[in-house]
Amino acid sequence: MPVHSVDTTERRSRPTPDASVSERIRARLTAANVRFNANDNIAAFLNEGELDALRDEVAELMQGVLRALVIDTSRDHNTTDTPRRVAKMFIDEVFAGRYQAAPDVTAFPNVSRLNELMIIGPITVRSACSHHLCPIMGRVWVGVLPSAESELIGLSKYTRLCDWIMSRPQIQEEAVVMLANELETRIHPDGLAVVMEADHFCMHWRGVKDNQSMMANSVMRGAFLSNADLRREFLSLIKR
Repeated sequence: MPVHSVDTTERRSRPTPDASVSERIRARLTAANVRFNANDNIAAFLNEGELDALRDEVAELMQGVLRALVIDTSRDHNTTDTPRRVAKMFIDEVFAGRYQAAPDVTAFPNVSRLNELMIIGPITVRSACSHHLCPIMGRVWVGVLPSAESELIGLSKYTRLCDWIMSRPQIQEEAVVMLANELETRIHPDGLAVVMEADHFCMHWRGVKDNQSMMANSVMRGAFLSNADLRREFLSLIKR
């Protein structure tokens, strides 16, 4: 009889009939060879109703975490429903950018052929450090130099896209690059600049416990990278 080879990768990615919802989602991602790091969006691989099941699974596992921390949730009225609250917070709010599709952003053509610097911000952003899951609280400024071929989007859409990108566990250095990539893909400007400054509570709450430190970083694309005068104008305006 002929011997058939078995694709072990495919076999490993196939969930068992009684697999948890997280295992089923993970199997789909693995089979499609799609990365699912903390700051990746996986909305395209979720089936209808699975977020509800995922909340239940996270709540159950969170109950185990509290038990391991020796917290008596059965008699402590303050923590009785904490596992479910934490699960809802992670999936629907703090990490929502992982599980929700990108917000609808209506773009319209640059009919007036605008080619002057536009600055949007400061936009308040909230994220979480992927190292300790501590809050990152900050502000973002976006500079756009449109071209005649650029797509223009409403001001509120910059805030929605910022929130979608930032609502994931990540590091700030990667977050600003992801935001710049998303905006560049949507509006195709001659130049794009993103500046973010933020407080990191992994430094405030733990470790060195320094509440004065702040991190600022930037991404410059196109004309902002090649034109020093434009870059200086943008940076001087956001300082005001």
